[in-house]
Amino acid sequence: MTALDKSTRRVATAVALAAGAALVLSACSAGQITQTSSQVAAVNGNSANLDSIALRNVHVVYPNSAEYSLEPGGNAVLAFTAINNNEDTPDKLTRISTDFAQSVTLGDKTGGLEIAPQTALVAGLPGEDAAESAEATGQTDENADAPTDVVLVTLNNLKEGVRPGLTFPVTFAFEKAGDVTVSVPVDAGHETERHVSDKSAGTEAEGGGH
Repeated sequence: MTALDKSTRRVATAVALAAGAALVLSACSAGQITQTSSQVAAVNGNSANLDSIALRNVHVVYPNSAEYSLEPGGNAVLAFTAINNNEDTPDKLTRISTDFAQSVTLGDKTGGLEIAPQTALVAGLPGEDAAESAEATGQTDENADAPTDVVLVTLNNLKEGVRPGLTFPVTFAFEKAGDVTVSVPVDAGHETERHVSDKSAGTEAEGGGH
């Protein structure tokens, strides 16, 4: 068994991560993970199947910094996992497009994102999201390698209509599998603002004593 084969097997154990939020990418397949299309998403993203490609946990990440915004003209992060279930043929994600953004940036490389056979590319916010995703999917092998190579996919110059709780169509184009359009939900975030009025529980209107 080669060192590369051994590494791939360890990564396979590490990631039940079809639900993750991180696009794994490098020219030599570092950080790619073996996966199956039966993996269930840990959060409420959408899914699609196209030939040997399985898309899982497709969603827009709720902005967590001033760098991103869901307002018209803002940029947002698109999270998903694209799994190549073919046993011997690679595929490539060549383009993502939507009428709800002026353009979509696939990391910092050009020419598309290759997905080796029996591996997955995971897109989203780097670092903490990959770790949280592994934990959410029940990762228990402390000796296994979690994916660390994360590609940021951004929707640039958003149009009106990208709002928490809503969905909008996004088209993924693969070199071999073809095109598939997914209805993508927008994450509502971890906290929702509470609107308090004189009718809210635990409050009293002025002069409202019994």
